[in-house]
Amino acid sequence: MMEVYEDMLGQKIVLNKPVKRIVSLVPSVTEFLFDIGLGNEVVGVTRFCKYPDAVSDKLKVGGTKNVDIDKIDSLAPDLIIANKEENEKPAIDELQKRYPVWVGEVKTIDDAFVMMNNLGVLTGKVNNATNLITGIKDSISAFKSSTNLRACYLIWKKPFMTVGGDTFINSMMEKAGFENVFKDRTRYPITDLDEIMALSPDVILLSSEPYFFKEKDKVEIEQLCSGQTVKLINGEIFSWYGSRMRLASDYFKSLFKS
Repeated sequence: MMEVYEDMLGQKIVLNKPVKRIVSLVPSVTEFLFDIGLGNEVVGVTRFCKYPDAVSDKLKVGGTKNVDIDKIDSLAPDLIIANKEENEKPAIDELQKRYPVWVGEVKTIDDAFVMMNNLGVLTGKVNNATNLITGIKDSISAFKSSTNLRACYLIWKKPFMTVGGDTFINSMMEKAGFENVFKDRTRYPITDLDEIMALSPDVILLSSEPYFFKEKDKVEIEQLCSGQTVKLINGEIFSWYGSRMRLASDYFKSLFKS
């Protein structure tokens, strides 16, 4: 067999046999692959891939930013799944010389559904992927936010980094009922508390990833910003495109009860 597919960057992917050995370089995608019935086919993952529990048995091929190509070679994969934003281009370029590499690019909730559908097609799990996507869509569409708080979402400290309007996080913020005060920026701008306060957010959201903001960070920022409302939030809900999205509606509801 020879099947030709296209990834989300418009690159052609040629598969000469059914997918049986997958290396996933994207934590949220790893969870999705297991959930559509590909747990046995996934042979390699990153050290940041933590869902489901069964992923602990898979060979770790480095981090998302520093993959170990020798370890990947040892697995002889017939498909590698990567992401433009999460993985480093030089490593992906090198892997593409050796293996079929499908690269995703997810900036919106709709992009996430496209990604999941494409991977279902690519791996022969269309029905499973469709069922999961339908469940997520039903859950998300049923959630209606009763507020529209202006928010600053921080993902890093020293320096503070936030999110622009062209990110998946921004899309999830909007769905949750937040207006991103940095929505006119792109990607992940560096900022500081003076700039943040000048934008007058109703709330500052401190993510649990990639920097793990803790209670002491919350207290510190509240003190430096004269009582500004600050919330610690689950970054996985806002940034993991895939199966974790099915938890979003219940989590969004809980945010406004606390």
